Order: sequence, then C-alpha cells, then structure tokens
Amino acid sequence: MTQTNASGEGQRAVYLSIGVLAWNEERNIARTLESLFQQSLFERLSQRGLIAQVFCVANGCTDRTVQIAAEVFEAQSRQHPFARSFECHVVDIRERGKYNAWNVFVHRESAPEAQVLMLMDADILIDRPNTLANMVSALEENPPAFVTTDQPRKHFASKAKKSPAEWLSMRMADMTQAADGQLCGQLYCIRSGVARRIYLPKDIGAIEDGFIKAVVCTEFLTRETTPTRIIRAPDATHTFEAYTTLRAVLKNQKRQMIGQTVVHILVDKYLRTLSIPDRLNLARTVQELERDDPLWVKRLIAEHLERTRFFWRLIPGLASLRFRRLARLRGMQRIACFPAAVAGCLLSMVSCFLARAALVKGQTQYWPHAKSGFVAGKGVTGG
Repeated sequence: MTQTNASGEGQRAVYLSIGVLAWNEERNIARTLESLFQQSLFERLSQRGLIAQVFCVANGCTDRTVQIAAEVFEAQSRQHPFARSFECHVVDIRERGKYNAWNVFVHRESAPEAQVLMLMDADILIDRPNTLANMVSALEENPPAFVTTDQPRKHFASKAKKSPAEWLSMRMADMTQAADGQLCGQLYCIRSGVARRIYLPKDIGAIEDGFIKAVVCTEFLTRETTPTRIIRAPDATHTFEAYTTLRAVLKNQKRQMIGQTVVHILVDKYLRTLSIPDRLNLARTVQELERDDPLWVKRLIAEHLERTRFFWRLIPGLASLRFRRLARLRGMQRIACFPAAVAGCLLSMVSCFLARAALVKGQTQYWPHAKSGFVAGKGVTGG
C-alpha cells in the first residue's frame, strides 16, 4: 500500500473514509478522482476540523490504474486548497472482484473511528460540486436512514436527440427510479456501524448493492422491508456510461441476473433461516461460513438450480417485474414507458436464460468490460 498524508499539524479525527473501487480503470481513474477532489466536501470538513480518508482500492488490476491513482493523489496532496482535510492511500490487492475490494476497504483499510463510509466506482464523474457534502449531510440529518444515495445519470441523458436504444434505456431508468429505497452501487454513503456488520460472500456476483439493499432495508433480515432506510440526497448527481449496444446490454443483464439469483438464494432463502443473532452480525456469520466451507454459496446455487429446472423460474416474479415497475408510474409517463417495459421483459427472459447456463457451469464472477472509457474525455458538468 502506498500512502500520501496531507496533514502536517496535529492529529485530527477521521470522520469519513471514501473507497474508490477500481479494476483496470487506467482510462478513467484520473478524471474520476479529479471530479472527487473538486467536491466542496473537503472545504466543509476543513471548517469542522475533520479529515476524510480517500482510498483507491485496486483489485486484480493488470494495467496502470495503481500508478495513475498514486500520481493523482500525490498531486492533490500538494496542490489542493484543502489538502489538510484529507489523506490518500492506494491499496493494490491481487485478487480481482468488487466483493473483495469492498470487504478489504470496509473491514481492513477504513479508519475504525470513521463514522461514515462512502463507496464509489472508478469510472463515474461526480457532477455537482456539493454532491458528496449533500450525501453526508442527508445521512447526518436523518437518523433513521442507514444509506444515502445520489441521482445516477446516464451519459447521454442531456442529449437533445436520442437514438431508439437510448430512449428505451432512459424509460427503463424511469421505471427503476420510481421506486423508493433504490441503491446504486456506483456511489453511496453508509453508516460505518452498519457497513461493518456486513461481509460480502465470495460468490455474491456482481451486484453487491442488491445484497446490501436487502440487508439494510430489513435491518439485517429481522423485519419487513423499510425502503426509507435508504434515502436520496438533494442536489446530488453523478454520470456513468450506460450500455447502448444490444451485445453490451445483454452482457450487463446477464451479469445482473447472475447477481440477482445469488441475492435471492441468500437473502430470501438461506440467511433468513439463521438465528437472529447470526443475522444481526452478518459479517461474523458470513466469515465463519466461508472459513468452514469455502464453497457454501456454490452449493446453495446448485441446490437452487436443481429445484428450478426452467430458466424463467430462476428468480421469482421475473416475468412481471418490469410491469410492476410500470404500474408505479402515472398518466402519460406510464404510456411512454410501456414499450420499454415490453422490451425489458423480453431482455430479462433472454438474459435469464444466459445466466442460468452460466450458473450451471459454476460461473458467478461475471463482469464484462464492455465500456469505451467515456470518463477519460469528459469534464465535470457542474450542472
């Protein structure tokens, strides 16, 4: 691990630890980190006499992600007007996998005294200068909330003329975001005490946010779902590159279906059968399960596949999911989104077929790198 410390005078409390999780992001990491350091959060922390840790957790990288992140951290620690309000670290771990990077950051690297943890991907742009500060403030001002998020924006959202594929993609996003308690794993804030009671299983797949959402909104699977445990901060957005080609969309949906299946097996089936003390401390429970039987998740997946011989039964309610989301909309918005619901349903069926075939082969860690690296050539919009 390489480290750059910004503080030089006295010891100040670490209030916030930020983990930027990166896998082969040499094209994007510099701009992502630059958009991070342009945030007003650091000025606000300086005014309060507090410090933020900023980690780049590179997992299984085979490119220059680590070197570029270290260079950006070095430059920001020398030049940033509020450099005394943060300290930077690059963590280079050999094992690839977002789940592993998450566990390393939360349980090993983040400061024990940090009250808030922030997780973000290394290929996004944080748009508005107050995004992170508003996310932290929303968590501080809403004690019942465990997690705060911002508004994710697709990279073509501001285009005046969108292609048919982009239009459908926007309508699908409208249906998804209409529901309460949405958690986008690209950027979110979580109370450290909550995060440290979670440990992501090795074979969780590529949608760790689905697992975290289920755990958080049910208070560790001990109550009915309470979507308000996750709230969206005002005036907070980030931009990400959305998939637009059919091939890329199918690969991404296959990844989503693999992850959703694993989350269903763990959350809806297995973990709910454990004792309440075991559920309330999932970090300890999952680590003990991994220690005693490293293949425990794969074994549960195999049992689930044996029970659900047809691909459309892989996840309960899959066929009607898009239409249930459509039903939450009103008036013209519902009419406008109807073609997207139909297209989304067909897409879900095809990707579910592909996901089941992958799971039968024992494939859980499926993360296609199908993006073009749009962040590298973009600036922060500030809008």
